[in-house]
Amino acid sequence: MSEFGFPILYGLGLWWFSTGVVLYLDNLPGRTFRWTLLGGTVVLAIAIFGLVVSSASMTPFAAYAAFSCGVVIWGVLEMSYFTGFVTGPRKSPCPPVCSKWKRFGLAILTSLYHELAILSTVLFMVLISWEEPNQVGTWTFIILWLMRWSAKLNLFLGVPNLNEEWLPEHLRYLKTYMAKRSMNLLFPVSVTAATVIAVLIVLKAMTPGVDGAQIVGLILLATLLALAILEHWFLVLPLPDEALWAWALPSREPGSSKNDDAPPDNLGKSSVRTPARSSAEKTMGRLPSERCSLQGVSARAVSGL
Repeated sequence: MSEFGFPILYGLGLWWFSTGVVLYLDNLPGRTFRWTLLGGTVVLAIAIFGLVVSSASMTPFAAYAAFSCGVVIWGVLEMSYFTGFVTGPRKSPCPPVCSKWKRFGLAILTSLYHELAILSTVLFMVLISWEEPNQVGTWTFIILWLMRWSAKLNLFLGVPNLNEEWLPEHLRYLKTYMAKRSMNLLFPVSVTAATVIAVLIVLKAMTPGVDGAQIVGLILLATLLALAILEHWFLVLPLPDEALWAWALPSREPGSSKNDDAPPDNLGKSSVRTPARSSAEKTMGRLPSERCSLQGVSARAVSGL
């Protein structure tokens, strides 16, 4: 059972820790964002190199490495959004009187450049891993991407828990693109479809003849998908999920200065929320990693993970 147990624990631990790191860094004062992005660029380069190397072989270690690289690449891209460096042409709240379709279009504009960057990254990862034996890293990123979009669409259509407090001050305008409702018709469809896929992945891993490295890769992907489904449920159930990342979220005092939290001028001047609450995004505005990030959906989903 170690072939199943350890990948589950590793996936769970990496999801929890990486989500917390992104939340922590994105909620620091704006003056720190340059250093965050500089460090993120170095980490991104290392992760891409690691993905290229690990994709060439399919061993248990290579599966863990590729999975980790996929999560790190996603996390760095999410940080670029929440720090205001790569967002979209629109950085203002939704007009008070606005039709649903117009709100949808404006919401996309709030993260257009970021979405294009993610799409470009998906294409790049597919190309570098094409016909390689280890596809775990690429599929890790794709799962985070698709589940964050699912979370963002659900935030746009309406869910009970928007968790806008997860958003950094300079992105708080994103909450105006979300809707607070008890439920929307997309939610049961998205959760059911993702659950079926997760079950199929697990069944594939349990198929006789599947080797240890493939089992590790499949269970890592199934665990990540299951966590993204859990983040979707956080959007509708009255669960204190913020307690999981209490160490990463700042205490916001009424008298705190917005100027101190605003990103430097050359990083962009957005104004609202965070990581899919992977999701993600959570906001259609953010549409976003990610409450995910990934993946991911509230601010966190929106961020992706």
